Amino acid sequence: MLSRRLLLAIGATAGLMAGTYSASAEEIKEIRIGFQKAGIFPAVKARGTLEAIFKPKGITVKWVEFQFGPPLLEALNTGNVDFGYTGDVPPIFAQAATANLYYTAALPASGKNEAVLVPADSPIKTVADLKGKRIAIAKGSSAHNTAVAALAKANLTLADVTPLYLAPADAATAFSSGQVDAWSIWDPYLALYEAKGARVLIFAGDAHSTSAFFLANRPFTTVHPDIVTLLNQTFANEAKWADSHRPEIAKSLNEATGVELAALTKAIDRSNFAITPVTDEVAANQQIVADRFFKLGLIPKQINVRDIVWKWTPNS
Repeated sequence: MLSRRLLLAIGATAGLMAGTYSASAEEIKEIRIGFQKAGIFPAVKARGTLEAIFKPKGITVKWVEFQFGPPLLEALNTGNVDFGYTGDVPPIFAQAATANLYYTAALPASGKNEAVLVPADSPIKTVADLKGKRIAIAKGSSAHNTAVAALAKANLTLADVTPLYLAPADAATAFSSGQVDAWSIWDPYLALYEAKGARVLIFAGDAHSTSAFFLANRPFTTVHPDIVTLLNQTFANEAKWADSHRPEIAKSLNEATGVELAALTKAIDRSNFAITPVTDEVAANQQIVADRFFKLGLIPKQINVRDIVWKWTPNS
């Protein structure tokens, strides 16, 4: 299960947030964006695109950094951020804990930005060889889903391996020191460790169909739908720019993270930057994730993903 602290935090606050945003759309003074140092976000932040759009409206933009998705979703639920981006699994856990959020847009993944890694000299050659092995996983992250889906392809479950739930930085140390046999992880960690000689056992796209998502606090969205629409559209426009400016995206990530430029270039070159509404197909794939995690006892109740999908029609 996701950490008891996170589930309690989400559950305890879900019913209390409805009154948090009572101001009119005209009175909003600040938008808080939860982000990770990945994909287009360092470049968008550096370009000041959001600031240029919202400053004339008297609205400042505050960027709040997170290492990975679950803490971002906790902040989104409690109203400490208004809008953010995560992989596929954090919203599943959050919705199961009655979190106060909406899916507002999707980023269908290329399937190559996340994988299960093993050391170069590992005797593990197939996913089936993971049986009885130690796998580093960020609990409640998209890599958690990739690990589960990959194991399922080999007729295995988490019960057949020893999952070690570690944040990415701790997992990197464990992987490098041989404390784990495999690591389910995303870019840029994936590309960095590939460059160091680690071997991809299976890419996420070979195990399942997945998307990342933009999400927003539910009361914020209810009171400020125009702001959420503008955020979606601005990020969609920035994604179009990024698609034809990949070297600039890699450079921004290098400056933000210090990760080697060659590894980041590899990660960016295999990325999909298209931002879309949460279509029926995307919601159906996300529902598969939710059903999988409920069946495994990883979330406490069944959920209907479509219950928290917010409809957005992008500009042509």
